[in-house]
Amino acid sequence: MFYGLLKRALIGPAVHVVFRPQAEGATHIPAEGPVLLVANHQSFSDSIFMPLLTPRPVKFLAKAEYFTGAGVKGRLSAGFFKGVGSVPIDRSGARAADAALRTALRLLDQGQIVGLYPEGTRSPDGRLYKGRTGAARIALTAGCPVVPCAIAGTEKVQPTGKLLPRVHRVTVEFGPPLDFSRYAGPLWEAVRDTADEHTVLRAVTDEIMHTLMVMSGREYVDRYASDVKSEVKKDRDRAITDQGVAAQAAAAGTLGDSSTI
Repeated sequence: MFYGLLKRALIGPAVHVVFRPQAEGATHIPAEGPVLLVANHQSFSDSIFMPLLTPRPVKFLAKAEYFTGAGVKGRLSAGFFKGVGSVPIDRSGARAADAALRTALRLLDQGQIVGLYPEGTRSPDGRLYKGRTGAARIALTAGCPVVPCAIAGTEKVQPTGKLLPRVHRVTVEFGPPLDFSRYAGPLWEAVRDTADEHTVLRAVTDEIMHTLMVMSGREYVDRYASDVKSEVKKDRDRAITDQGVAAQAAAAGTLGDSSTI
């Protein structure tokens, strides 16, 4: 109920007036039944514009911490994520992937749309990064339609690290459902929990990412975005440390010079 209120009365109309987002190919989304919606991930606001332009409610899997914060900010955060259709999952433990898989399969079994970002995190530079295999595992296990979704413009609306959005046109394009029937059914059951499982999951994942690359027109990077972000953080931390050491050395040099006068 709150999802519909946000979409049709509270957030939706204002977003449409200010940003004038456009949806393309919405007819590719089945009118009913389970759907796995896979999209590129550029900005926090992807999770606002994409469900806003999807003709049916979309369920996202979100960190449980978003729903348990304290104070006014915590309550507002929980209300927002519940309102946009997010479902909390515990991603802190070693079995976090299993919890996400079970939750996604439960929602799909209920005939709902589940939205996923195969990259696993936001792109650090606008390019499209290597996909994680979780979406492929869910798709093959559920045997549901997989609809690719290319989002453009959200990285201009709300770049990573920016709180306040800027006005920019956003386009959400839905592509025809991807056909993974050649991997599903008996083949998938035969390779599950074997050495060949990852080969099948990687093949499905790479097809999803290739489709998103073609639809979005973005450069593809055959690396995980999380690894790139980790390297950038290490380089930044190292640079800060080096600057601190240089500053201390300069200060020590200055003190040394003054003591000889």
